[in-house]
Amino acid sequence: MITALHIIDYILFTLLALSTAYLFVFALAARFSRPQPCFPACRLHRFAVIFPAYKEDKVIIQAVRSFLGQEYPAELYDLIVVSDHMLPETDEALARLPIRLLKAAYENSSKAKALSLAMEATAGEPYDMVVIMDADNTTSPDFLSELNKAYGQGMKAIQTHRTAKNMNTDIAVLDAVSEEINNSIFRSGHVTLGLSSALIGSGMAFDACWFRQNVNRLQTAGEDKELEALLLKQGIHIGYLEEVYVEDEKTQKKEVIRNQRKRWLAAQFGSLFHALPDLLPALLKGNTDYLDKIVQWMLPPRVVLLAGITFFNLLTLILYPPASIKWWGLLALLIVALLLAIPRKMMNRRLLKALLQVPSMALMMISNLFRLRGANRNFIHTEKTYERHENSH
Repeated sequence: MITALHIIDYILFTLLALSTAYLFVFALAARFSRPQPCFPACRLHRFAVIFPAYKEDKVIIQAVRSFLGQEYPAELYDLIVVSDHMLPETDEALARLPIRLLKAAYENSSKAKALSLAMEATAGEPYDMVVIMDADNTTSPDFLSELNKAYGQGMKAIQTHRTAKNMNTDIAVLDAVSEEINNSIFRSGHVTLGLSSALIGSGMAFDACWFRQNVNRLQTAGEDKELEALLLKQGIHIGYLEEVYVEDEKTQKKEVIRNQRKRWLAAQFGSLFHALPDLLPALLKGNTDYLDKIVQWMLPPRVVLLAGITFFNLLTLILYPPASIKWWGLLALLIVALLLAIPRKMMNRRLLKALLQVPSMALMMISNLFRLRGANRNFIHTEKTYERHENSH
């Protein structure tokens, strides 16, 4: 009986230790990241900037007006809003702006459908790049200029640095910190070690020809994961512009973040399920980027990893104290990895206060693991509200 428990203990420890080591390596690498130099492009490229907007009446007008302040020549980019189930007065206000307004009323809405509609409606337009934004995103006036430089240097797929627009509740603080941890580990750290950046759903840009050929292949509510798989299977590197910021409204309520995280979990596990048959072919072809992505999708959510290691730490401490020593070391390594990944400017009292919400967030994430059926196929809307917040960076 004791031997069997020891075996189970070591199996669980090994699995969680591999996940922790993965996070630690890339969090440490992020500390050595350096901004990639972007030299002036030989020419100015043409952009399609798409704002899918499903019931986003509260935020879309302000976001569009903000983006129209780009210093990039107005004749070289089209701002396309896909209005889905928005109010007539919102559409009327948008129609008065110098944009292209497309109206959709899908019975089962999705971001993928909105993107496909935008590409169909502009089939004859000779765009060089397609930019995808969320309806609440704002950015700096040089955003397109920086993308133009990166595209001129050969980047065919780009993720910019999405950061928090607001940190006005404990939940928003945790959401903002979580995103920066992702930026460190799955973007900055990966690019530093020569791997592709992860995509995040907005603040993304793609070669227009490639995007037109692949947008209709998007099937689920996790379109960013699908785009990653398509790009990496085709050997296209995803770059990361760490110094180009896109501000995003952070979730402020537990009820909303529960639905958001459920959608994200479903997208992750759905992508893993579809990618597993590609594991051996990717290994044989030496497609390191795609192999890494499959491993990344195997990782448990960080808060679940933290809760699991803590639980087994306490359990072994009660049942067999000598076995808990390795669990204490693993917990310390995970905490160090997370601390490495959090920007120093976020290490403050507000974060300490927000950390009191972590136990309830862990329980929420664990409960979500049992509620994923259909979540990857059904569009789960994350409601946003527009307020003027202090700039987070």
